[in-house]
Amino acid sequence: MKDIILVLYIITLISLAVTNRMRNYVKLLLFQGLLLFALSLIQLNEFTIANLIWIAVETLLFKSIAVPSFLYYLINRNRITREAEPFLPHFASLAITMIIIVGTYLLAGAVNNAPVDNIFIVAAFSSIFFGLYFICSRRKLLSHLIGYLVIENGVFILTLAVGNKMPFLVNLAVLLDIFASVLLLGFFAGKIGDVLNDTDIESLTSLKD
Repeated sequence: MKDIILVLYIITLISLAVTNRMRNYVKLLLFQGLLLFALSLIQLNEFTIANLIWIAVETLLFKSIAVPSFLYYLINRNRITREAEPFLPHFASLAITMIIIVGTYLLAGAVNNAPVDNIFIVAAFSSIFFGLYFICSRRKLLSHLIGYLVIENGVFILTLAVGNKMPFLVNLAVLLDIFASVLLLGFFAGKIGDVLNDTDIESLTSLKD
């Protein structure tokens, strides 16, 4: 079951590479949160009320409800209906994404003696590398924010793979870090939208000292 969930997660990365609408980005991010919730339950070795509450807060409440709702708010506030054209065409973006996935698959094969399932390595590092690529290849500030969230999801998958029990301290540190990033970047994007009526990063070139 966990293999199916992780394969579906990798498919969401491919979908992010070829779609061009901001709302679809948010929907895919929401779906990733649901997949991570299911994966967390499967990986949970000690099923207690405390662990269940923590998983629900980190995945369902934060990743699937709070962050997507905040992104929808920013999209509506800045009247963003369609993302500006990316720096690369969709075919090139899809090709680069497939190279990332295949590269991480080869990397997983090279470390097949590690006490971690290969599929976790593929999904985690594909998410991290794809998030970095996504940030570099998009113009909108909100797209950059989504790229950071995809990277955080990859780190989350990696933390699920390294132990039988939930690594609470690691996840809490990452969660607090990304929560602060979401608020700061969201506030930044909103202010730029108010001043420049656009959230394209190329608009920043018009700023003067």
